[in-house]
Amino acid sequence: MKPDPSSLPAGRTGRQVFLFLQGPITPWFAEVADALEKLGHRCLRVNLCFGDRLFWRRGGAVNYTGSNEDWPAFVADLLDREAVTDVVLLGEQRFYHKVAIAAAKARGVKVTVTDFGYLRPDWITLERDGMSGESCFPRDPDTIMDLGRRAPEPDLVQRYTDSFRTQAVWDMLYHLSSSLLWFTHPGYRSHQVHHPALVYLGTGLHILQARRNGPAADRAIEAVREAGTPYYVFPLQMENDFQLRAYSPFPDLKTPIHKVIRSFAAHAPAGSRLLIKVHPLDPGLRNWGRVVRRSARRWGVADRIDYLDGGNLGRLLEAAEGVVTVNSTVGIWALRVGRPVMTLGAAVYDIPGLTYQGELDRFWTEAVPARPELWEAFVRTMAAHIQIRGVYYKREGREAAVQAAARKLDVANGDWLEYRSWSVPKVAGSDKRRRRPEVLQEA
Repeated sequence: MKPDPSSLPAGRTGRQVFLFLQGPITPWFAEVADALEKLGHRCLRVNLCFGDRLFWRRGGAVNYTGSNEDWPAFVADLLDREAVTDVVLLGEQRFYHKVAIAAAKARGVKVTVTDFGYLRPDWITLERDGMSGESCFPRDPDTIMDLGRRAPEPDLVQRYTDSFRTQAVWDMLYHLSSSLLWFTHPGYRSHQVHHPALVYLGTGLHILQARRNGPAADRAIEAVREAGTPYYVFPLQMENDFQLRAYSPFPDLKTPIHKVIRSFAAHAPAGSRLLIKVHPLDPGLRNWGRVVRRSARRWGVADRIDYLDGGNLGRLLEAAEGVVTVNSTVGIWALRVGRPVMTLGAAVYDIPGLTYQGELDRFWTEAVPARPELWEAFVRTMAAHIQIRGVYYKREGREAAVQAAARKLDVANGDWLEYRSWSVPKVAGSDKRRRRPEVLQEA
């Protein structure tokens, strides 16, 4: 289906047809669609639940009310009938999105994913196919060096602030309305692990508790720094996050906790400490402090493990001997301040020369910081190709991100990486995602 050329802006010879699926809980997708239509493109949307309707508020939407079983045929027919050229979404591992991506790729339809930026706080990720293990970002150091030489120097000074309060309010509105008005989309099945009411209650209580515990965590950080004690950091992630669920070899968060503590106990230098920091937005549905303490006792290092709920992450990282993470963006923060990093799952920054490529047991004594020239090229390449400037929630930064996204999604202007280089000397990211290590039971 070709558009009438007379209906397009001057200089354009064709238009794209965008299908937006679920995105960030903000009007950002709808605003990007407005900007794309001003460029002569056409934008469609599928609302899968009532919350999706709240943040679209424009034409071009169809409300899907069918079952999971009927979704593959529905989305395939929609792609064909509307001659879709591009699918845009957040969370490529959600059931509805995985099905849509498979149908899109079978038809040569481009898939673009978005999420919070790797170069936070005021960047947004916009990349082909997916994130982490699905990302097209190159993993070959020579390729990154070449791309980095040709990329402009990024301005990393923060320009925009976001609003956590707005994010929290919109998130609650989205999930609670979808839950209460489930009958408007009776076949919808959320990707969330826990009921949103439990998550909001738990997260709210945890934030209040972390504020109370924060000074004690800061004192613990300063004490270990002032004593000159060598220490390592293990930042915990959210157990319901797809970074853990889809892009790591672990069935839960407890397993990597046991794995890291056991390895630290057996192989870290005597006298060193391991500081384990819980995610600031963890809903507290599992007592990670108790899991850490039991595991530390089991492996005989209870006196060398510190569990932190709160505290200044920057101060924690800048003096660490090294950082072990599954695939958290904290790894990028650690690389930025010159700390050795090892990932246990698939991560876009798990690149020879940036992160440690050996086994965990040897990391404690062999890890070295990233090559400075490769780190600089990595940041240049990332900023130029898979990051845009802006935020999702606060208006000024959101408007900047809308315009940047529209320019990039417009095929006449967009500059995309089309690499998929997994030729790294150890376990490749895709294998890291699929391997199942020994499951260590909680003590």
